Formats: sequence, structure tokens, C-alpha cells
Amino acid sequence: MLNIGKMDRRITIERESETVKPSGSIIKAWATVATVWAEIVQQTTNEFFTGYGEAETGTVIFRVRYHPGITTADRVSYAGKVYDLKEITELGRRDGLELRGVATS
Repeated sequence: MLNIGKMDRRITIERESETVKPSGSIIKAWATVATVWAEIVQQTTNEFFTGYGEAETGTVIFRVRYHPGITTADRVSYAGKVYDLKEITELGRRDGLELRGVATS
């Protein structure tokens, strides 16, 4: 069950779109799918080793009301940062969604 009162953060869900210019070149841009209220359930910073040394990633789980059509190809923009969606979990019977995002550099 969602607690709507805890949804006190405004996030923007974006989807990549392609536009063809008259010259024939393709421009990729991020278009807004929805701007919704969200609850931040978990916010962590994970350190892990990569091939080039240590790296840090910020993982945030956003809980929002159900919105059809959101996929892991989308991203979330929140507080000046962009988060690539890695996992989407449906809550209840289309009551809400949990969006797990990893901060991009």
C-alpha cells in the first residue's frame, strides 16, 4: 500500500527520442514522459572495484504511483542529477512502482 503523504519529492521521468533533421542527420534527445510526486525509499552510495580502479555509484529507489509504459530504457531526473533505471517493481495491483536508479556521471 502506498502512503501518498510521504511522496514529497518531485521527479521527472524521461525517455530518449530521435529526431531527423532536414539534412538527414539524427539527433537524440531526452523528452519528458511524466513529472510525478515520489517518495525516496532508499538512498545509498556503493563503492565497488572496476577495471580502472575504485568507483562510486549512488543508488536511489523512488516510489511513485503507477504509471504505465515506464521501462528500464527510461531515466529519472531528480535534484539536478540523472539516474538510469535498472529495475522497476510493481507494487500491489497497479498501485505503484518502485524505480531503482543508479546515478550517471
